[in-house]
Amino acid sequence: MSFIDELKAFGPDSTRSLSLAEAERYCAELAATHYENFSVVSILTPRELKRSFASVYAFCRWSDDLGDEIGDPARSLELLAWWRDELRAMYAGAPKHPVMIALAETVRTYRIPIDPFEDLIAAFEQDQTVHEYETIDQLLDYCTRSADPVGRLVLYMGGVFNEENARLSDLTCSALQLANFWQDVARDLAIGRIYLPREDRVRFGVSEGDLKALKFTPAFAELLAFEVDRARSMLVHGRELLPRLKGRFRLAVDLFNRGGSAILDAIERSGFDVLTERPRLSKLDKVQLIIKAITGIEPRTIPRVLSGGDRTPVASARSGDRA
Repeated sequence: MSFIDELKAFGPDSTRSLSLAEAERYCAELAATHYENFSVVSILTPRELKRSFASVYAFCRWSDDLGDEIGDPARSLELLAWWRDELRAMYAGAPKHPVMIALAETVRTYRIPIDPFEDLIAAFEQDQTVHEYETIDQLLDYCTRSADPVGRLVLYMGGVFNEENARLSDLTCSALQLANFWQDVARDLAIGRIYLPREDRVRFGVSEGDLKALKFTPAFAELLAFEVDRARSMLVHGRELLPRLKGRFRLAVDLFNRGGSAILDAIERSGFDVLTERPRLSKLDKVQLIIKAITGIEPRTIPRVLSGGDRTPVASARSGDRA
């Protein structure tokens, strides 16, 4: 079913009502069929968290699709406002949408505040009006709403939310967001968005004309190598969260971090040419990630060393950012 069909079935004009069991099955199906790089619910996910992970994923999926699949920014903003109303109705004890019916159980069980969910909606609203970022700081500020709330929700579900864990989770989630941006440069250009910061494009001599023409150049390769190393450095620091976690929950969080590293590895194997063909993870790559998480084989942790003086990336200001 396309998202437009989903919207017809369960959008603002819908009168359909699902039971809790039906709503949970709906969310589980979304989580099983609507991912690309790696599944949010895997064999490493603790059994008791699978339904909760699926409900959170379904919320994120709907939020994302309301922002990206409508094709009309003004209409997307209207629908995102409706989605926020649905969220607030759920917190008021009156969930109607199937995602909210399932999510209400997760929120009640783990005492999750509304803020991370509202932050995610705000990020998708921002996508409708902001299509380019001048600096890495501006882009990372966007990540505090588009990515970091997901990690914080995971911490709540794992019963391990605290300020230091949240800081380390934010590093991982922002890095995962950056990895997806670098993987999807061509896709984002096709819908009029540029997430490569302008300051970095200027620094490496990548013209806007060449970028929009999808022209792969040595300058672009050097720029993307720099951005990949920046994200990898953040993932390395984010792995400091893992010793603070236990059991299968630790393995599940480890898999998210490894997934980000694997995307960066795939970009590097492509010679940083994400304009000609989108790097992706194969089924074998995903299986190997699970095996490495279980066996404790460490992912690559050392960024490449780039030429060009001060062009080597650092962990970024995020290493000491918002807690």
